[in-house]
Amino acid sequence: MTSDDGTGAKEGLEKQSPASENASPAAMPEAGVEARLDTSLTEDAALSLLKRADLAPEILEQISKIGELLKYRKVKLALVEHPKTPRHVSLPLIRQLYTFDLMQVALTPVVPADVKHAADETLCNRLETIGSGERLSLAHRGSGRIAEALLADAESRVMQAALHNARLTESSIVRALTRADATTAFVDAVAHHSSWSLRREIRVALLRNEKTPMARALDFARSLPPGMLREILQTSRLPGNVKEYLLADAAKRGVR
Repeated sequence: MTSDDGTGAKEGLEKQSPASENASPAAMPEAGVEARLDTSLTEDAALSLLKRADLAPEILEQISKIGELLKYRKVKLALVEHPKTPRHVSLPLIRQLYTFDLMQVALTPVVPADVKHAADETLCNRLETIGSGERLSLAHRGSGRIAEALLADAESRVMQAALHNARLTESSIVRALTRADATTAFVDAVAHHSSWSLRREIRVALLRNEKTPMARALDFARSLPPGMLREILQTSRLPGNVKEYLLADAAKRGVR
């Protein structure tokens, strides 16, 4: 037998070897993976496979078509979180995820921005049906978008937790203060917050909100340039007598 014949025979034996047939899909080249995708793929094998960042979108779509696998919560979550999963696969699956799985999707760095946004929106739409304890956890641990939504929560402890969420931004608080449904408890909490109440843009928003306590409105008014104060009060929803008092106070201090 020639050297070439021997090499070909060896390769043929290797292709038929049990080790090759039993290899985990996670360790296979992509062509081998595609050949092994069928209803016999187990949950553990699928999860191992979905950890691979190099999977082609076509393979991810094939996995999504194996109905038995989609009965498993972790498989659906892994498909949604994979950066190469086609949107026509991941976006419908988002609606099937549980509350804290949605939170995880929104916070996972490798997840595409539009998929994170869809997860946040789905979660926001569910907030009214979620129990108090879960909303409290979301207020502490959720994304900035979820924290912003929970600033309007009727439960004070949930609103307070959202206000202290590390992902909450100044712009989120300003938007929440301009909403007509901003609660008195929320406005008061921001007005007395040791950090947020020091921000100029938040002070401006508070001076435009009719629920801001007068004593705090006076403090904020005294911290702003007179021209800015007059401009703010022109569009403010503060009661007329409060606006008059703030302007009179500015005049009394010699501010023109």
